[in-house]
Amino acid sequence: MPYETLSALALFAFVTSITPGPNNMMLLSSGANFGFIRTLPHMLGIALGFSVMVVLVGLGLMQIFDLLPATYVVLKVVSLAYLLWLAWKIAVSGRPETAGKSASPMTFIQAALFQWVNPKAWTMALGAITLYAPNRDLISVLLVGAIFGLVNFPSVSIWTVLGQQLQRFLSSPRRLQLFNWSMAFLLMASLWPNLMN
Repeated sequence: MPYETLSALALFAFVTSITPGPNNMMLLSSGANFGFIRTLPHMLGIALGFSVMVVLVGLGLMQIFDLLPATYVVLKVVSLAYLLWLAWKIAVSGRPETAGKSASPMTFIQAALFQWVNPKAWTMALGAITLYAPNRDLISVLLVGAIFGLVNFPSVSIWTVLGQQLQRFLSSPRRLQLFNWSMAFLLMASLWPNLMN
């Protein structure tokens, strides 16, 4: 892959990774509620899970949408239902210490699997393969996945740090509740552009 194309891919990965979307809204919320260290598995799950997703999409899953366009509609419906449930969980969550054992950040596996129902992740993966590995050869697909893995983790980490910095402001239960409801709303709002495609 030429240097110019590699640079363009890295920029594409950065812009799509750092802009608001379901992953980043959940990391902002998790950083505010659980802190950076406890959210680390969630961040790693996003970065590695998405890289694996890009590779698998490039190596064949993309053809399913080409052959059976209805599968994309099914994916959107399942994604919307799951994200509505996640938004509700965020909205009604409280401080970890007062919410009991049920309050915990997303695990590595949960975050990695979440990529498969995240409309923005699908849009990013399909776009990346279409633009930067159009022939879908193994080396190009692996390179796209690797670049996303390298760029994605520091990008999503910024949202967790921002959330952690909000912890001081969210010391009052009322402010925390307002924040969690706002994050639930923003999570749903972040879906709009991707669901309309």
